[in-house]
Amino acid sequence: MTTTEKDPIYVTEALIAEDIDAYLDKHQHKTMLRFITCGSVDDGKSTLIGRLLYDTKMIFEDQLASLEKDSKAVGTQGGEIDFALLVDGLAAEREQGITIDVAYRFFATEKRKFIVADTPGHEQYTRNMVTGASTADLAVILIDARQGVLTQTRRHSYLVQTLGIRNIVLAINKMDLVGYSAERFNEIVKDYSHFARQIGMETFLPIPISGLKGDNIAARSADMPWYEGPTLLQHLEEAPVNSARMQEGPFRMPVQWVNRPNLDFRGFAGQIGAGQVRPGDAIRVLPSGKTTTVKSIVTFDGDLDLAVAGQSVTLTFADEVDCSRGDVITAAADPCEVADQFEATLVWMAEAEMLPGRPYLLKIGTQTVTATVTEPKYEVNVNTLEHLAAKTLGLNAIGVVNISTDRAIPFEAYATNPDLGGFILIDRMTNATVAAGMIHFALRRSQNIHWQAVDIDRNAHAALKNQKPTVVWFTGLSGSGKSTIANIVEKKLHAMGKHTFLLDGDNVRHGLNRDLGFTDADRVENIRRVGEVAKLMTDAGLIVLTAFISPFRSERRMVRDLMAEGEFFEVFVNTPLSVAEERDVKGLYKKARSGALKNFTGIDSPYEAPEEPEMVVNTVDLTAEEAADRIVAALLAR
Repeated sequence: MTTTEKDPIYVTEALIAEDIDAYLDKHQHKTMLRFITCGSVDDGKSTLIGRLLYDTKMIFEDQLASLEKDSKAVGTQGGEIDFALLVDGLAAEREQGITIDVAYRFFATEKRKFIVADTPGHEQYTRNMVTGASTADLAVILIDARQGVLTQTRRHSYLVQTLGIRNIVLAINKMDLVGYSAERFNEIVKDYSHFARQIGMETFLPIPISGLKGDNIAARSADMPWYEGPTLLQHLEEAPVNSARMQEGPFRMPVQWVNRPNLDFRGFAGQIGAGQVRPGDAIRVLPSGKTTTVKSIVTFDGDLDLAVAGQSVTLTFADEVDCSRGDVITAAADPCEVADQFEATLVWMAEAEMLPGRPYLLKIGTQTVTATVTEPKYEVNVNTLEHLAAKTLGLNAIGVVNISTDRAIPFEAYATNPDLGGFILIDRMTNATVAAGMIHFALRRSQNIHWQAVDIDRNAHAALKNQKPTVVWFTGLSGSGKSTIANIVEKKLHAMGKHTFLLDGDNVRHGLNRDLGFTDADRVENIRRVGEVAKLMTDAGLIVLTAFISPFRSERRMVRDLMAEGEFFEVFVNTPLSVAEERDVKGLYKKARSGALKNFTGIDSPYEAPEEPEMVVNTVDLTAEEAADRIVAALLAR
C-alpha cells in the first residue's frame, strides 16, 4: 500500500516536515474520546481493536517495538504493519491473561484522539468491564452475527445503561460469515431493540461490520451496499464527549488539596467536574454551606479569566472561608445536594459476599467516608430484568440498596454527574475495592431527621456516677468462658459501687435481636445493633460489658470507632478450639459436627482473632476468677 497526496497520512507527514510546531499544536488541541468495547466471549473485540489500530496507522511505540523485534516475522512491506500479526499479538495477550484486566489502547486520526478500553467478555470478569466503562463517553457493544444477542450482551448493555453511557454503538460483527446478509442484520437489531426498550435505552446506532475484513470500520463496505449509515470510525470521530456536555451544567469542583506555599497565599486545587467559573463568581462550599466569591483562578501558566469542566486549577477566595480536601465548591445559586442516606445501584466486585450492616469505606469524588449498606431491596436478573429477593450480593451481582454514611456528603445523581454520583466501596481491613455504585437520590429521611441537642450530656451522666464510661468487649469462641468471666467482672465492679450493665449474646437474642439468625450477614447486624446500644449506654455514663463471639474484626472495629478514644476495652478470651469443644457446655459443638447446626463459629464459619486487643486472657492457664481480677485491675488503672 502506498500513500497519495490526498491520503491523511501523507498530509500529516507533510505537515510534520514543513512545520513541526504547527503539527504539535494541532495534535494537542484535538478532543479525546474514551470508549469501551464489550460483549460476549469471542465476539471479536481484539480483532476490532486491531483493525482500528491498523487502519489509523497510529500504534503505541511499545507495540511497534515488540512487532519489529523480528522484521522477518513481522512481514512488513514499505514500513507497513501486518494486520494478521497485530491481531495475533492482541489475542495472545488475552490468552496469557494480560487483558483479563482492562487493557487501554491509544490511537488517533486527523480529527480526534482516542482511548479504547478493551475489557474481557467472561461473566466472572464483569467487575473489570465496569472499571473500563466508568470513564467512557461511548460504548461499542459487539455481537457475533452468527450468535445474535447473548446473555453477556444483555449484561453488558444493562451495565452500560446503568453507568450512564448514552452513546451506544451496536457493532454486529463477522457479517462476512453470514454472507453480509441484511436480513440477518435486521433480525438482530429487532431482537436487541426489544431488550433496549426494557432497560430504558432510548437510542443506539447499529453498524454491520467485519473486524477481520475491515468492512464499515474505517471505510464503507462494498459488500453491504444496503447499509447507508456511518462507518464506525466516522461515528467515533463525530460523537460528543462528556467533558463538552459537562461544561453546560452548574459549576462543581471537588477539592483535591489545599495549596498554601506561604502565609500570603491560600488556594483550593482540583479538577472542575462541571460548569465553568470566573473571578468574581459567587460560590458555595459544601457540606458547610459557607459562601464567598472567587478572587482568582491560578494555573502553572498564569491566572485565567475563565475555567471550564475538565481543567485542573487552583481557586482563591475573596474571604477566609473554611474549605478542605473532600469539600465541593459549587455555584452559590445552584448548589448540589448534601445528605447521608441514599438509594443506589451496587455492582458487587468481591469474591466474599456483601454483608449488610458491615462498615465499608466509601470513596466519592475526593472524599472518603465510612458507610454501611442495607439488605438489598432487590437483585437484578440481567437476562429477564426480574427483581429478585436477596439477603446479600455475590460476585458480579447487581442490586439496588440503601446506603448510610457516617456524615453528610455533597452529591448528585449519577445520571446527572458521574463524578459526584459514582462511588466505590473499600474493605476497611484489606483496602480492596469490593463494589462500584451509582447514586439515584437521597432518602427523604436523611433530610427529615436532625440531631437534637440536649443539656445533660454524657459527661454530666458520667460525673454523676463518678466513673469513666467504658465498653468492655469480650470476644472469643463459643465455650471460651466469655459470659462467665464478664459476669464475675460485673459483680466485682458492682461491689465497688460502679454503675454497670452486662449485654450477653444469648440474652440479647431473646429480645432485641430475636429476628436474626447465624449467617455471616445476621452476625454483622447482630453486632451492629449491640454496638449502637452499648454506645447509648456509655452516653448514660455506664460501664458496659458485652459477651459476644463477634467473629469478625471489621465489626469489632466498627464498635471501637463508635466510642470515644480510650473508651473501648477489648478482651480476647483466648481458648483453643479443642478446649472449647471439649467443654461444650451447651452441646453446640456436637450438633455442629453432626451437621445439625450450620454456620457455627470455629467449625463451618470463621473466627478472626483480635490482632491488638487491650487484654488477652487464656482460660487454660487462668481460672475465671483470676482472669476477672486481671481485667478489673486493668480497668481501674485506666
